[in-house]
Amino acid sequence: MADLTIALAGNPNAGKSTVFNALRGVRQHVGNWPGKTVEKKEGTCRYDGYEIKVVDLPGTYSLTAYSLEEVVARDYIVEDKPDVVIDIVDAGNLERNLYLAIQILELGARLVIALNMSDIADSRGLKIDINKLSEGLGGTPVMRTVASRGEGIKELLAKAVEVAAPVAGFEKAA
Repeated sequence: MADLTIALAGNPNAGKSTVFNALRGVRQHVGNWPGKTVEKKEGTCRYDGYEIKVVDLPGTYSLTAYSLEEVVARDYIVEDKPDVVIDIVDAGNLERNLYLAIQILELGARLVIALNMSDIADSRGLKIDINKLSEGLGGTPVMRTVASRGEGIKELLAKAVEVAAPVAGFEKAA
């Protein structure tokens, strides 16, 4: 049985499966078409003495439960209550992607934002102040990642464990 559970949420094509694979240290086929991940995928990883279950939820734009993807994602967050949700956000499409983050926060879930593909946003001249973004989201941690190159993944996992461990009944790992 896992010590902690992390759910990965996010819009389609934001890099959820890439983050899932990077966290677990494996490669799987990643598709870029709607509905590729309709059911959740699960795997495990270890970090700082914790065994962590990682759940890759279907890509969805919202949790309003109009589509199968939305139902699966919402029901998992509400009913299974993961220790923390990492919302993988496409740094180049913040406005569209942050709607889901707000809905996750409204459900009362503990949240960490993975500002993924931040290298592409940088190359487009987009400047994102992660401290102001975090502040605007009620203090929700925001971490820059480039999952396709593994950048920021260890830091993202460390932040997710930091947010989840006290709630799961664990003292901060030494």
